[in-house]
Amino acid sequence: MALETSSALSDLQTVIEQLRDVFHVDHMVYHWVNAKGARLGVGTYAPEWVQRYVERGYIRLDPVVIGCFQKFHPVDWKFLDWSSKASREFQHDAIAHGVGNQGLSIPIRGPHGQYALFTASHNCDDATWADFIEDQRRDLILLAHYFNEKALDLEPDKIQDAAQPLSPRELETLTLLAIGYNRAQVAQTLSISEHTLRVYVESARFKLSALNTTHAVATALNRGLIVI
Repeated sequence: MALETSSALSDLQTVIEQLRDVFHVDHMVYHWVNAKGARLGVGTYAPEWVQRYVERGYIRLDPVVIGCFQKFHPVDWKFLDWSSKASREFQHDAIAHGVGNQGLSIPIRGPHGQYALFTASHNCDDATWADFIEDQRRDLILLAHYFNEKALDLEPDKIQDAAQPLSPRELETLTLLAIGYNRAQVAQTLSISEHTLRVYVESARFKLSALNTTHAVATALNRGLIVI
């Protein structure tokens, strides 16, 4: 994957364009969000829309940014609060500039207070989008965390974290989860109870500073700790 071989932040623009085409969506976007706006942004939106978004200060009222800041799980745009007049006007403006009427945004919280969003958007009906989300949700979550890990790795001013090594049992657990086993299957394969399995998963999450199990698997894969 081109993401793995990226050696500079500028490479991520090409990567996200390729990923958009792989997933057959209209747009993919990754950006860090903080009190001052986007610290880093790469994506496939039209330059005219990006400029308009910045000039009009849309980040202050964007329901995607506001809604996802309060969430930890992927957010389908349909379930955000679009009730205010300003939100509806923003939505109409975004659609008019080709953003798409459907979207899924994945909030990511990294080290040292980092907050990022990874988004896929498209123009299609609700049924088509629901099928897409059902088929691609897990891959998009993993991809979002891979992308964020790479961006952090390439950040010139990054702060190094002292990493704690995973135990052999923790590595086995994450490997089996990564290839699609559910927790019951993992416990059976390792001949341990589900309670013991939960201890391994939580320990691995803590060592990897992961928000959830999916994040732990993505982080372990990205760091080369496990291979599938």
